Amino acid sequence: MQDPNQASQNAATQEAAEAKSASAQSAMERDLDAVAAAADTAPENGIDSMPSLEDALRQAELKASEHHDAWLRAKAETENLRRRAQDDIAKASKFAAEKFATAMLPVKDSLEAALATENQTVEKLREGVELTLRQLVSAFESARLAEENPVGQKFDPNKHQAISMIEADAEPNTVVTVLQKGYLLSERVIRPAMVMVSKGKSQ
Repeated sequence: MQDPNQASQNAATQEAAEAKSASAQSAMERDLDAVAAAADTAPENGIDSMPSLEDALRQAELKASEHHDAWLRAKAETENLRRRAQDDIAKASKFAAEKFATAMLPVKDSLEAALATENQTVEKLREGVELTLRQLVSAFESARLAEENPVGQKFDPNKHQAISMIEADAEPNTVVTVLQKGYLLSERVIRPAMVMVSKGKSQ
């Protein structure tokens, strides 16, 4: 009488063999289908359907040509962007003073009107000058041109030009007199203020 364990092992082995056979058959059927499909698409003269070296080279050359064309287009676009940027910079430099010049026109008009008026009183002349000065200050502000009038401030060699040092009640190195105001354009000094600076009193 056959051992039950041996029978179970034999049954398992048989099932595994049958499954392996079925899998192999399925794989063989797939391979046959693939061969049949390749035969349908193969040339009638029976030449192998695998791509030749010449075909592979031709495909590589086509891809290389596509990449080269894309690179040329990207290079041309970059060159166009660079040229437009240069044009914008040139225009900005050329017309940088346009806004300031436009703001200065009313100042010139006021001065010409004041000179064209005859028999002005001192009061009227002063009013005209004050109006013109306000227009000028407005033009300066629109151009971000700030006045530097440092009376009572610490001397700053980056913004001030000391003409002399004098004895004063203020702390040493303090601006006590402004001989000529300075001006800053967007925080950049375009004319330092001419100043007189205090020094310690001699004993």
